[in-house]
Amino acid sequence: MKFPKLSIAILLIAAVVSCTPKSKDAVPVVGFVDAFEDATIAQAKDGFVAALKANGFSEEQKNIEIKYSNAQGSIPTLTTIVNQFVAEKVDLLATSTTLSTVAAIQKTKNIPIFQMVSPTPDRMKVADANGKGPANLFGTMEELNYIDTSFAIIPKLLKPKGAQLTIGMIYNQSEPQSADALNRIQGLAAKLDIKIIALPLNSSADAQLVTQALLGKGIDAFFANPDNTVFAAFETILKSCNEHNVPIFTSEAGLVQRGAVAAFGADIYQWGYQSGVQAAQFLKTRKIDGIALEMVKVRKRVYNEAAAKRYNIAIPADYTAVK
Repeated sequence: MKFPKLSIAILLIAAVVSCTPKSKDAVPVVGFVDAFEDATIAQAKDGFVAALKANGFSEEQKNIEIKYSNAQGSIPTLTTIVNQFVAEKVDLLATSTTLSTVAAIQKTKNIPIFQMVSPTPDRMKVADANGKGPANLFGTMEELNYIDTSFAIIPKLLKPKGAQLTIGMIYNQSEPQSADALNRIQGLAAKLDIKIIALPLNSSADAQLVTQALLGKGIDAFFANPDNTVFAAFETILKSCNEHNVPIFTSEAGLVQRGAVAAFGADIYQWGYQSGVQAAQFLKTRKIDGIALEMVKVRKRVYNEAAAKRYNIAIPADYTAVK
């Protein structure tokens, strides 16, 4: 096949441009990858951008470019987004939720990745034999210990309808943090003499059907665990639970704002902010010295005043009402 000389010239110019290294004075580029659309998770990006701005990097000042892409829950789209950012040789990748983080880890060993709303490397199954995560992975992570506090409050606030308190859950088998959380809660429930009824959910599109099936089993409460599918379908779950007079508890502070009764969990905005501080440090020095994955620092005991009133639940004094 023959190509016109002009087309060949354009291709050559494009190839040269893509292979030309950035000058030292070039504006740094951040590739921000979101796995899906969600009002709670979106707070992480807001916090990340705010941290960059607080440390002197903002698009208003034209000293940084933030390229944002959302995969809308599609794994093929997520892969394409990460591949594009890697091909463009962005200065760093910011990844929100586990799926984005794992996708980035799989595609680059060189570009620094600043994760948020993601668990520890071992829970993502990306740790090496010594338990260490990839050398280019930074940002903020979460463990499972905090779930105990969120779950253990339920029997203190709620009386069972029958002989034993029964709590329903939905989990996604394909999400490591979801399956891990379920295992953790089942172990804790056994110690607290609580019955767990859990049903699998692989797509938010099936949320109403699965939730209705769960509610048909006579549960006393619903526990919304850290699961991307639960986040995406929360309003559907909430509507069904409210119609059946079943309160929702959770380990995610952001879901309390959306209607769950109470939680002890990470503040999603602060989670993003904490990772953004690390990213700003890297952009200032262009070095990773002194930067490492760290545990999320800001966790809150929060409750939804309207939800608590609806179910006549007395909340402990050390919990703060969400606005």
